[in-house]
Amino acid sequence: VGVANGETGLARLRFERPDVCVLDLMLPGIDGWRVIEQARSEGIGTPIVVVSARGTEHDRVHALEIGADDYLVKPFSLKELTARVRAAARRGVSEAEPRRGDAIVIEELRLDPDNVQAFVDGESAELTPTEFRLVYTLAREQGRVLTRDELLQRVWGRRASHRDRTVDVFVRKLREKIDRQAPRHTFIHTRYGVGYKLEALPKT
Repeated sequence: VGVANGETGLARLRFERPDVCVLDLMLPGIDGWRVIEQARSEGIGTPIVVVSARGTEHDRVHALEIGADDYLVKPFSLKELTARVRAAARRGVSEAEPRRGDAIVIEELRLDPDNVQAFVDGESAELTPTEFRLVYTLAREQGRVLTRDELLQRVWGRRASHRDRTVDVFVRKLREKIDRQAPRHTFIHTRYGVGYKLEALPKT
């Protein structure tokens, strides 16, 4: 279903909760940046795929930082757009929850796949579905380093492209929401030049 402006798009996200949202940044009225920020501030977890002629690294990283799940630069093929949308839809809450009932508890971090929620010392970390899927993927391989390409394939359903910063941006968001809030441990760790792992190490 298409919409003519940002206000209508935001209203649709609020009340219809589609499986995925394909969003152009240059919308009349409220622009796409504001739609993303407002949707995430209201707790709307619908996966958002940005499509835009703005292809700078700054624009791509900023969109991911404020809550977009993927970013596709125009021009692109219909085949690629369809693949990205399908991958995003699989990450949505209704279709992409990790194994139901298989909760993971690591020190003060608790991951609840039934409700797609992470808790740090008993408090909700307020993760988006994609953020949850990333941390859950790392937790299931606790202590093992996963490469960026492995994470892109498992969480986003695609391979890395040149200078793809998607994983780095989402790891930074996990550190803000989990490591900064955890009182006793840090969980997300970088193996420089390789990838990332989840392991509970005491804070010093």
